[in-house]
Order: sequence, then structure tokens, then C-alpha cells
Amino acid sequence: MRLVTLGIFVVLLSLFAACAPPAEEVVSSTMEVADQLGRVVKLDKIPERIISLSPSNTEILFALGLADKVVGVTEYCDYPEAAKTIDKIGGFSTVDLERVVALSPDLVLATEIHEARIIPKLKAMGLTVFALDPKTLGEVLESIALVGEVTGKGEEASQLVAEMRSRIKVVTDKTDNMPEAQRPRVFYITWHDPLMTPGAETRHNELIRMAGGTNIARDLSGYAAISLEAVIEANPQVIIAGVGMGSGEDLTFRYVETKPRLKSVDACINHKVYKIDVDLAGRPGPRITDALEQLAEFIHPELFKKD
Repeated sequence: MRLVTLGIFVVLLSLFAACAPPAEEVVSSTMEVADQLGRVVKLDKIPERIISLSPSNTEILFALGLADKVVGVTEYCDYPEAAKTIDKIGGFSTVDLERVVALSPDLVLATEIHEARIIPKLKAMGLTVFALDPKTLGEVLESIALVGEVTGKGEEASQLVAEMRSRIKVVTDKTDNMPEAQRPRVFYITWHDPLMTPGAETRHNELIRMAGGTNIARDLSGYAAISLEAVIEANPQVIIAGVGMGSGEDLTFRYVETKPRLKSVDACINHKVYKIDVDLAGRPGPRITDALEQLAEFIHPELFKKD
């Protein structure tokens, strides 16, 4: 009789386990994932306490539904609004290592800027560090997938990447085969004193191209200084000013609007001077698709003008 009772108990226990809701995804054994610096990072479990060392990393974590696990961010992590309430661990490049350790993270999400000095120190302290370094739009999507993989949010990351790819395709379906003659000359101004602009091998240059424009600074390398004379000679048909840097002022836009020598370029003559939140294209995170859509609307309003 006792054996029968025990058997019934085992059956009931099995049925209860089968009906129980699925537990949060866990790592059953050590997981090894290569980050975007080429480092192989080992994780023994899904992280429960995460520190972000850059605004773009913070935006990715929030977009994947990990807000409740983020215990530390930089002073510049201001999006979404809830990120402003999280404990601060210093600046982007001025990380307070003692504060990081005090928050007891089981994952620190870093970037390329931390590779030489910060990451080695964090590793020496026994912390797990995973770094992102997306240079292209494709690598931005890859970085989101990687964060999903190491945080147990792979499904959410796949869905987000799919949505972003779909939005990108809406733009590129109209611009990929666009001949050069139909691509307006674009001047993107990142700062005014000195005059700075994105050249080749930058996400801004890639976004301008994908949005159907031609970057007048494409022969420059990286984020570079450009003379006012060179801008005037290139005669941009569209000027886009990144605003919100530092104190949040629109100094770059005002520079274009008030500089007498720029009055002769086509963009100013035809009133095609626009401003865009510098964080949209500047941060390699989920909002980069917003940047692409805005740039496309500025450069080709006849194709992308919103209703």
C-alpha cells in the first residue's frame, strides 16, 4: 500500500512540474560568447545585476526589457527617462571603479573606449566584462543580438532586430538603386567651433548614403575638421545639424542659420537646413533607425514625407 501511495505521489509531482510555468531562461553550463572586441567572455549564469558604461548600451538594455536588472549607468545615460534614476558610476570615459565594484555587478557592459585601461582593471577585480564596438549599422544590429544572447533575452533581441531591419528596408528599397544624379549633396555638421563633420568610415556617412544622399565629406576620414571654404565649394543641397550636444543647445543649427557666407549655398537658398537630435545617429543603439528615417525625410521629402 505504501508503494502504491508513493507511486501516486511521484505521478502527481510529475504532472505538477509539467504544468508549472516555464522558468526564466538559465545557462545550464558555462557559456562562452565573443564580444565585439574579439574577446571570449565566459558566463556561468544569466546576469542579475548589470552595469552599463555607455548611453548606447543602456538604451539596448532597456529596449530588451532589462531595466530591473540595470544597477549602474553613466552620468550621460539619459534615455529612456527611467535611466536617469539609476545609480551613476561616473562618466563615459571616467569610470569610478570603486563605485562599480560596490554595486556588485555580475556583468559590466563596456565599449571600445574602455579596452585599454578600464576593462583590464575590471577583469583584475574579478568582474565579467562584455564589450560592444559597432562601427556600421549592421554591427549595431549584431550588438543588440549579442546583448540578448548574454542576458537571456535572445528572443526579445531577435524580435527587435527584425523590426529594425524591416524599417531599414522601407528606406533602402527606395534608395539602394538611386543614381548619383538623384542623390542630393549633404553636409552634416557635428560641431561648429571648430567646424566638424563625419567623413568616410562613420555611421553618419553610411546613414546619409542609405537615406539617398551624398556626403560632401566622404573623402575625409572619420569625424574630421572641415573648412568653411570647402563646404561652400561643395555647395550642399541639404544641411543637417546635430543638436543637443552637451547642454542641449542648438548651437550648430544657429551657426548655419546665421553664418553670412553660407547664405549662398543651395541648402540655405532653398531652406533645406534641418536639425536632428545628435543622440539618434551618434548612439549605436535601437534609435538609429529613427535617425535613418529622419535623414531620409530631410534628404528626400518627396519620397518619405510623413502624412
